[in-house]
Amino acid sequence: MFRNTYDSDNTVFSPQGRLHQVEYALEAVKQGSAAVGLRSKTHAVLLALKRSTGELASYQQKMFRIDDHVGIAIAGLTSDARVLSNFMRQQAMSSKMVFNRPIPVNRLVSSIADKAQVNTQEYGRRPYGVGFLVVGQDNGGPHLYEFSPSGNSYEYYAMSIGARSQSAKTYLEKHYESFADCSLEDLVRHGLHALRETLQQDKELNVNNTSIGLIGPKSEFEETEVPGGSFRILENQLVDPFLQTMIAKETAAEEADIAPAAAPSVTAAGDEDVTMAE
Repeated sequence: MFRNTYDSDNTVFSPQGRLHQVEYALEAVKQGSAAVGLRSKTHAVLLALKRSTGELASYQQKMFRIDDHVGIAIAGLTSDARVLSNFMRQQAMSSKMVFNRPIPVNRLVSSIADKAQVNTQEYGRRPYGVGFLVVGQDNGGPHLYEFSPSGNSYEYYAMSIGARSQSAKTYLEKHYESFADCSLEDLVRHGLHALRETLQQDKELNVNNTSIGLIGPKSEFEETEVPGGSFRILENQLVDPFLQTMIAKETAAEEADIAPAAAPSVTAAGDEDVTMAE
């Protein structure tokens, strides 16, 4: 009723106490392709579904390395993600130069949350249209945070953002209690199963559309030269050993004695946002 009157400026509350411009930014995150994050006592893992605008185009980047101990997966506007990821790199570099230590992960997430919140408060600005899953490791062990365009940030055992992410959350909620003691291979397999839940029924995960980000001790499945403990991104053929460990959906459903759930239908907007929301 009041939406058309109160959505032209992000500093004006509607009579219901809502900031519609912030809600529109949150909607941009929902239009981006899905990203899944989960952590154990020793590792933190990101998995993301990459999109391509067509057969002639490459798959869009979904993960960014911030520092040796921090990496992010994005859902939403990639252009906004580049701005915020560069800011995070500056913060990480500043901590090394001023304090001679890696920046704590929670402080890094709080810095971008504060930066995003300013855009929901000052006239003439707009909220960032991108959400992050941030994984990192510090003296407190592995961490997983979600960053929202509203300026909120939360720490999670497992989380999913992006298009059809609710299906992935349902899977994660069923299994998250076992994540703490999982090996890296098991943790990645759970993440791949959760990411598979976000796909349309005629799609499958493959080496082209899947990215995996890891932090923690190195696994025998990894062929990358990046040392263990550092954040590393696996793409293309490096992803294949992990994809081979996946359990077929029908087999997994039979073992759980449940029928496989149908993936929810996606709106036309969700398919047409590829050039903007990745």
